Amino acid sequence: MQKIVIFDMDGTLIDSKKDITISVNHVRELHYNLEPLSEAFIVEAINKEVRNLPELFYQTQEYMKKDMLVFEEHYAEQCVKNPYLYEGIQEILDALKSADAKLSVATNAPTKFAKRMLASLDVEHYFDVIIGADEVSHSKPSPEMIHKILEHYAYDKTKDKAIMIGDNSKDILSAQNAEIDSLFATWGFSPQTDFENKIDKPHEILSIVL
Repeated sequence: MQKIVIFDMDGTLIDSKKDITISVNHVRELHYNLEPLSEAFIVEAINKEVRNLPELFYQTQEYMKKDMLVFEEHYAEQCVKNPYLYEGIQEILDALKSADAKLSVATNAPTKFAKRMLASLDVEHYFDVIIGADEVSHSKPSPEMIHKILEHYAYDKTKDKAIMIGDNSKDILSAQNAEIDSLFATWGFSPQTDFENKIDKPHEILSIVL
């Protein structure tokens, strides 16, 4: 039996809100001469199930190409300056790997940024698959990312166990849509949730998975 653990990245494995905020505010100032937004506002906006981020961040109805290009150019360098692993994540990755669990990442961030950030924190090597929104037609809460990861492992639902761990309702809904188990991590960007299967500390993952 395979034990497959799929992690969200931002707000689950790593705290990246400072760099996301800096890059969003860079675009706001450069293109729109707008005042900076707070980390709290940006995290709340990102984690909403339904939202228009261009409107919230740049006061535009659509994500303008000039904004996307400047953000990605800026974030490519910014994204590795301040992220850190949440307390306990390193230890549970070690424990899961030692127990021969299969580890992957499904993130709505672009894959290149995810790999760069995880590599900078020296944890990229733990994961068999790191997949971002750019590699699928539909991001979470679509199950498409999860399906691609499960296909990589030749997942058999009659004998294998798979679980998605994330800090956002979109993570939980993507797992439900893929018909696998899920855990809501309250230590990240969303400390409050109505989902029943929630965990407050990373070490709780071990007793559930192993």
